[in-house]
Amino acid sequence: MKTTLNSIPIILALIMLVSFSEKTYAQNSRRTGKTVIIKKDNPRIPSSRVVYKKPKKKIVAVRTLPKRTTIVHRGNNYYYSGNRFYTYSGGRYIVIAPKVGFRIQTLPAGFIRINRPSRTYYWANGVFYAPINDQYEVVDPEIGTVIQELPDGYERVEIDGYTYYEFSNVLYEAIQINGTRAYEVVGFVDQ
Repeated sequence: MKTTLNSIPIILALIMLVSFSEKTYAQNSRRTGKTVIIKKDNPRIPSSRVVYKKPKKKIVAVRTLPKRTTIVHRGNNYYYSGNRFYTYSGGRYIVIAPKVGFRIQTLPAGFIRINRPSRTYYWANGVFYAPINDQYEVVDPEIGTVIQELPDGYERVEIDGYTYYEFSNVLYEAIQINGTRAYEVVGFVDQ
């Protein structure tokens, strides 16, 4: 009987030792990988470093515009029709994206509002607008701004071996948000 009483504390000690050992083993088996964040100091990329996947950009042109509004910007005439901006060259109207500084009175149909810490943007057809003095001015978006889809006319480009998407000199990188594809502004092409 004395032997049985002496062996109970030993058995309890072994049970506790085994149970603590398993917990320690389980804690040590966790993944200890590090997340590396690459900080981009200069979001402006010289155009000489950008390699376009297709050698020639597809140019959309029409001979006439039905209803149109003429907008003069820096001495040049631009035309707005069918939710697109055009310039006139060689007897044809060519679809363009308005440049930074271009101002309009009314946002294009189908715009999307994007709230960022420093300002609110409106995004339509690949162009970012900011409200300024009762007008909307074309602006460069903040780095990190996310859109859900690329605009028509974007181009795939390669910079230092990495693939990006470019539209109107804004560079996007494909990302995943909650399992859905999205595109984040990562830089700009300097012309």
